[in-house]
Amino acid sequence: MATDLLINAASYEIRIALVEHGNLVEFYLERPTERGLVGNIYKGKVVRVLPGMQAAFVDIGLDRTGFLYVDDIHVRIDNFEKRYQNDDEDCSCCQEAHESLANRMPGKGIEDLLKEGQELLVQICKEPMGTKGARLTGHITLPCRNLVFMPMTDHIGISRKIEDEEIRDKLRHDIENLRPAGTGFIVRTVAEGASSDELEADMEFLLHLWSEVRDRAGKVDCMTMVYEDLDIILRVVRDIFSPDIARVVVDDLTTYQRVVNFVETFVPHLRSKVHRYEGKAPLFIAYGVEVDINRALASKIWLRCGGYIVIEATEALTVIDVNTGRYVGKTDLEETIFKTNMEALKEIAYQLRLRNIGGIIIIDFIDMEIEEHRQDVFQGLSEALKNDKSRTNILKFSEFGLIQLTRKRNKDDLTRMMCEPCPCCSGSGMVKSNRTICYEIFRKIKRDAAKMKGHTVTVNVHPKVAALMLKDEAMTIKNIEDEIKMILAIFPNRELHMEKYEIIWDAAR
Repeated sequence: MATDLLINAASYEIRIALVEHGNLVEFYLERPTERGLVGNIYKGKVVRVLPGMQAAFVDIGLDRTGFLYVDDIHVRIDNFEKRYQNDDEDCSCCQEAHESLANRMPGKGIEDLLKEGQELLVQICKEPMGTKGARLTGHITLPCRNLVFMPMTDHIGISRKIEDEEIRDKLRHDIENLRPAGTGFIVRTVAEGASSDELEADMEFLLHLWSEVRDRAGKVDCMTMVYEDLDIILRVVRDIFSPDIARVVVDDLTTYQRVVNFVETFVPHLRSKVHRYEGKAPLFIAYGVEVDINRALASKIWLRCGGYIVIEATEALTVIDVNTGRYVGKTDLEETIFKTNMEALKEIAYQLRLRNIGGIIIIDFIDMEIEEHRQDVFQGLSEALKNDKSRTNILKFSEFGLIQLTRKRNKDDLTRMMCEPCPCCSGSGMVKSNRTICYEIFRKIKRDAAKMKGHTVTVNVHPKVAALMLKDEAMTIKNIEDEIKMILAIFPNRELHMEKYEIIWDAAR
């Protein structure tokens, strides 16, 4: 089966699915009220410089100030080209261009480069996450279909995924002849078959765009957005749509016309692959995508063999546990464990990409006694992660049988985008049991009874707690009534939280 790019567009939500061989492999979500900020350029003001962290907080007009590391500040240096030795990143998006520029600044401190109140042009390279503000960079990049423009540098880079040396040399030669002196460009993977005219058209567009950005930056007030990147629809079409994609299917007429206009402008030879969906069933249901999305939100994922993996995210890292589950194997225990781990590693690589899980990831495979099996699992996981566009770094099995890896985090993962903390457990995943609440109430009544006087104690609780108290704990209630010389009146209240209750004394001293 081919690879399809599905676009489900509504006024309240945009959903985009990349489907390979009938399986959802990448999912993008954007809501007008929560539109992404990566790629936007702002005229900001430095509000605080932190020499101890070698970073600065910059106010760009958002709810939270952004933070700018010293390595992300642009400084004009004659020998800038040396920073890019062996730098040949696959710039499938502007964030990766930012990454190629990071950690290459000379030894000046942040306090030497920035002062409080200073105005500067910055670009968001990482979305605000949780309580953290957006990460900023002074290395402005403007991506187009075939090229990424870096106006602050004098450099030509070629995507690593273009492996043919003749093609690389030709592209480098074309860019060298076309670019203005002192400007930088990175040739993207999709430009492998691009003609010189196509590269020139992209370059002219980017140079004109940068001229408009500079003009606007000189006119607007501080803490103002100077340039807004494309919305998620055109951005995904720009970055993902290539000859490898069999079809782009759009279910909304207005969105379809926008995509067609964009494709006819930048990649007219792919126009025939853009289709309007007119089926009766919703697009994602017709392609089976809805089921995959819901599955990606579950913490437990069953494997075909009968085993399963559990994915649990914490503030600092994500933990993945592998279990044999219902799988009992056919020969011996070691073979059963090995087959479960081999199937699990493929699902893990798939889920990391689909859920966009980033940061530190710990995988607890089932313990294997045979060293060859451990090597096969490690190699299998490494191979499975090669198709992932996000940069990963994987370590071999530790002494405790764990595999540790890191995956580049560009935005919130799917769970954080589509879910919120449970109002009952506040995100902990646990609530006190009914019996625990019941005994907590008994202790509080006995503790306070000596201070109170009256005839009746009214207890308002959740219905499940009330049922437990009136049935299983009826004798305990009678004993407490005898001890405190009062009557306990239990009333269920559906509006109360599972862990909340009210104790009302009919009179007080």
